[in-house]
Amino acid sequence: MATKVMMEALSPTMEEGRLVKWVKNVGDAVKTGDTIGEVETDKAIMELVARGDGILRAQLITEGTTAAVGAVIGVIAAADEDIAALTSGSAPAPAAAAPVASAPVAAAPAAAAPAAATPATAPAATAPAATAPAATAPAAVEAPAAPAAPATAAEEIPVAAEAAATGPVRSSPLARRMAAEKGVDIGAIHGSGPGGRVIRRDIEGAAASAPGAAPAAPTAAAAPTTASSKAAPTAVATAMQIDGEFKDVPLTQMRKTIARRLSESIGPVPTFYLTSEIDMTKVGQLREQMVANGDQYKVSVNDIIIKAVAIALIRHPECNAHWMGDAIRYFSAAHVGMAVATDDGLIVPVIRDAQLKGLGQIGKEARELAKKARERKLQPAEFTGGTFSVSNLGMFGIDQFTAIINPPEAAILAVGATETKPVWENGAFVPRQRMRVTLSCDHRVIDGAVGARFLQTLRGLLEAPMMMLF
Repeated sequence: MATKVMMEALSPTMEEGRLVKWVKNVGDAVKTGDTIGEVETDKAIMELVARGDGILRAQLITEGTTAAVGAVIGVIAAADEDIAALTSGSAPAPAAAAPVASAPVAAAPAAAAPAAATPATAPAATAPAATAPAATAPAAVEAPAAPAAPATAAEEIPVAAEAAATGPVRSSPLARRMAAEKGVDIGAIHGSGPGGRVIRRDIEGAAASAPGAAPAAPTAAAAPTTASSKAAPTAVATAMQIDGEFKDVPLTQMRKTIARRLSESIGPVPTFYLTSEIDMTKVGQLREQMVANGDQYKVSVNDIIIKAVAIALIRHPECNAHWMGDAIRYFSAAHVGMAVATDDGLIVPVIRDAQLKGLGQIGKEARELAKKARERKLQPAEFTGGTFSVSNLGMFGIDQFTAIINPPEAAILAVGATETKPVWENGAFVPRQRMRVTLSCDHRVIDGAVGARFLQTLRGLLEAPMMMLF
């Protein structure tokens, strides 16, 4: 029996994907689990695997083409099986090019797959991404739809499952109940959950986009993706070459997501900001001592900040929370996101259980995650599930800034540059290393005094960093 090759939901927030290349050519034999193509999601480049055995008989989109999740992009079948019904007029609607080759019924060896047509992207700094006051953006997502509502726990798990193609519409019980309450035809909705399942945010989006419907109040997105500001210390900006009056650069899946998530956060989230100046002299001394003792202790100032943030979050769980629309979800572990800028946009790898890890372990993990992020090799489990984000622009000489919250998280810390300043101590001015941080807080979750106490604890940890070692 023929098997449809679907554009699968390879990340929790993916609504469409761009085929980077076909790994298998028309006429090639494939087995279940074989990689048949590579797809650019809103977060990374992922492998698309075969869901059946046989021969790749048809490729319905060209390399470089974008297709919606659930769209049929190829056919796997036996050499003598008639696939005309599957290939005629079945090219995905969003595809930018006509269907590619289709193997004849006799399944003669096929021609090689077409060359990749990767859209040009603007070079960007490979650094911890940062959200400046009005220009930069937090994390990533899908096409312009209504703001996302929080998924259930099961729906938040990123699974690269096969999208539903035929038969009854796959949907969660909550989605079915909401569809009935809102009068939405669930059969007409394209699901964005695992395996193409219709979930809560799809119903919210359909209800909001219906004629005469009022905009839905944005709540939590299913998973935090790329975040607001912060860039890697090793960033090297390259100049874009523009020949002629202007240059149009097609949006990548990541950039589309960044744009939507920014509008989700900066408008509806009632945000207030708290700024504190911290003495980093002892942090600098600790780092120098650790680096001098070998690569296993190689850490950056940002790694030490992440550790301090994690400890402060455990002491102040009110800040380690997600806004869920009809509830506030508090977490017992600190999963700290550290956004990284890539050539295609911002993404936030997550250091899980950072409160339990040593500084050396955090430093090693941060370097590995940043490298994978820049190479677009992060897996969904490595960039979802964050409970709080840190955004650092200090390496660019930025004294102070405000970062944009990465929904559904309730806060984000913006870190400025460390500078030597004269400080009055014991009747004389002495040089001290000072750093300003600004906490952006979602007022629906965090009150001013709560945020202030969190910053007090953070300042105490960074000004006496040896306390973090116990």
